[in-house]
Amino acid sequence: MRSNRFPISRRTLLRGSGAALALPWLEAMTPARAAAAALLPVRMAAMYMPNGVHPGQWTPSGEGRGFELSPTLAPLAEMRDQLLVLTQLWNQGSKGGDGHYVKISGFLTCTTVSKTLGVDLDCHGVSMDQVAAQRAGDRTPLPSLELAIAPVTTGVDKNVGYTRVYGSHIAWSGPHTPLAREINPRLVFERLFRATRPDSGAAQQDTLLLDRVLDDARDLRTHLGAGDRQRVDEYLSGVRSLEQRIQRASRPERSQWKPKAPIDPAARPDGIPKDYAEHVRLMLDMIALAFQTDITRIATFMFGNEVSNQNFAFVDGVTGAHHSLSHHENDADKLRQYQLINRWHVEQYGYLLQKLRGMREGEATVLDNSMILFGGGIRDGNKHDPHNLPVVLAGRAGGRLASGQHLTYTEDTPLANLYVSMLDAFGTPVDRFADSTGPLRGVLA
Repeated sequence: MRSNRFPISRRTLLRGSGAALALPWLEAMTPARAAAAALLPVRMAAMYMPNGVHPGQWTPSGEGRGFELSPTLAPLAEMRDQLLVLTQLWNQGSKGGDGHYVKISGFLTCTTVSKTLGVDLDCHGVSMDQVAAQRAGDRTPLPSLELAIAPVTTGVDKNVGYTRVYGSHIAWSGPHTPLAREINPRLVFERLFRATRPDSGAAQQDTLLLDRVLDDARDLRTHLGAGDRQRVDEYLSGVRSLEQRIQRASRPERSQWKPKAPIDPAARPDGIPKDYAEHVRLMLDMIALAFQTDITRIATFMFGNEVSNQNFAFVDGVTGAHHSLSHHENDADKLRQYQLINRWHVEQYGYLLQKLRGMREGEATVLDNSMILFGGGIRDGNKHDPHNLPVVLAGRAGGRLASGQHLTYTEDTPLANLYVSMLDAFGTPVDRFADSTGPLRGVLA
């Protein structure tokens, strides 16, 4: 038996007769400490920032491990060894189309959404997070957690002819099914708290309420026109998905699951705060709590809907609104404010990373056993540019990620390649995802 003190590389090949075959995963590939860490769950989160970045202030200088963080990424300095900054990735599925909606709705699917006014949503795929949830979501009470700050935007953007609903979703369980996001931190907390008490009867009460909603919606459907019936059908699909999650959470076998940390009911938030920054922090706290307790291992979070014009005057040096400033037209003052908004978003990302790093888990931390994606579907908001996307991945995924690097690829390397690597690191490998050509070089340890 080979000692774990001398692990085999994952890239070890068996050579003979001119052929080279990659070995499957073997226990001998895992060092002793990593083997112990492998018993701990790996978590995955995707955090979306709308409206792009100041392109000249984003990319680090230097490559590999000898890189220096850019002005926008500087708030992550203390986490440098946990970062993978990835340059020259793009989402081919988001080219053309409109300015924003194709970019956000396809961010995690790497597909091209159908142009529609809202009757027949179609992203033509399943988002990366939901590929993982569909394969491994039954290991926790909640297969995944979808959070946001702003409610879903409805209506049609007449400038481009797309429904604004596309600008409100990054998580898709199916081509026609964007997952509902929760924006109220109190409701998120209560959902997490109930998940730790499967025998409390709360799940049965939730199911009864959903049954009433379904009955009312079916009755309403009979009085509507074709377009509205389609919208109600999409709504019912989302409700059924929630109902299935509740039923699964209350199954008898769920009693075998135990939370990895207690939840203090006194920590329940009051609701949606008026202060935008406080709202963001509370939602990030909910992700950290969900990961620490192991109520779910998959989460998505949207800082804002695409085309968000949230006013950022609360940030020192900013006097305007996000989307307006992203259309900077190379005006020096607008670019300065735009970059400060980008930096503020990075600071919030850093807040979550620090919080996860402060949660001990054996000899490691929850961050060590996580991978937290941060980025957007547009490079320069003024150009609506989908090339060279702003993308950072943090955490080590239980030792599966080669963190602490700035990796630069050939121009227009598929973003989907990153998702192939992340799904591998999460333990739900795929041969192909969307337009992927293989795993992303240098990401996996």
